[in-house]
Amino acid sequence: MLDDIIEKFGINTDRFEIQKLSSGLINNTWKIGAHSGEFVLQQINTNVFKSPDDIAENINRIAAYLSRNHPDYRFVPLVKAKNGEYLVTGPNGETYRFMPYVKDSLTLETVKNRKQAFEAARQFGKFTANLVGFDTSELKMTLPDFHNLLLRFRQFEDACNNASPSRLKLAEDEVGKAAKYRGIVETYRSIVENETVPLRVIHHDTKISNVLFNADHCGICVIDLDTVMPGYFFSDVGDMMRTYLSPSNEEETDLTRVMVREDFFSSIIDGYLSEMSSTLTDTEKALITYSGKFMIYMQAIRFLTDYLNGDVYYPTSYPEHNLNRARNQFTLLQSYLAAENTFSAFLAELTG
Repeated sequence: MLDDIIEKFGINTDRFEIQKLSSGLINNTWKIGAHSGEFVLQQINTNVFKSPDDIAENINRIAAYLSRNHPDYRFVPLVKAKNGEYLVTGPNGETYRFMPYVKDSLTLETVKNRKQAFEAARQFGKFTANLVGFDTSELKMTLPDFHNLLLRFRQFEDACNNASPSRLKLAEDEVGKAAKYRGIVETYRSIVENETVPLRVIHHDTKISNVLFNADHCGICVIDLDTVMPGYFFSDVGDMMRTYLSPSNEEETDLTRVMVREDFFSSIIDGYLSEMSSTLTDTEKALITYSGKFMIYMQAIRFLTDYLNGDVYYPTSYPEHNLNRARNQFTLLQSYLAAENTFSAFLAELTG
């Protein structure tokens, strides 16, 4: 079946090799080796991304802007199909796109050292910094309200009101923690209502696997731009803190292994500010530590909400899977809050 799709992008199907790439939980991805070069083929998950044309339009507008204003920046564009379109449809209505493969690049699944954290943060900072002059109103919202904490908290409250008594009882401690840290929501409310932070071009999914590295683990560029939308800088910085600081991810059930590596915080901030220091406002810089609280808390209540709703969004492998994920994230939040004074002292020294 893929032969027909690949042929639509102008590749001779008699002379190519195809390799399934394991990275990525949303879209299916393959590496294509052909006489004319190496490429990446992706099937877009239209259950998650309802309007793939909006994604293609966003990527093409960003590509055009960067080509004009930062021609030396490494950006992975979409490849046109033979019919002149950037997306092609498969026999069962599925949607595919084609991109150049970045030679000698690699991706990482976990952040194992401070250099990797620095390099990834630098690449996400560089991406936003190079688009500082881009009109964010030109971008389509591919996942509306993706990082809207006000909406996520309302969804959590609704879930509490409608949850089964048994699930509500099991989640009693986590529901209490969500209420205890509600000040994180109120800070976000103030930011939105008072418009104290500018909208920027934000990636919104800054896990380490969305950065391409070279063999020396130096960053090359960011990839997977489906979630690129107007947003606040702390979405990207906060997601890096959530996913880079702990040696364990949200699937870890041994909560003694869920902790904050304080020295990794400085690597993330050093990397990000190496590109964004002159761009961020003083108000934004004052919210850097808040970034981690924002994203960890939001992910915790999203897992908790899904558990209370009966596990309707995140795939689960056992009955209390989402509840354990929520416990994991609340543990990470508590570890982060315990280190907050250390983080603030580092930032005060760094930013003066």
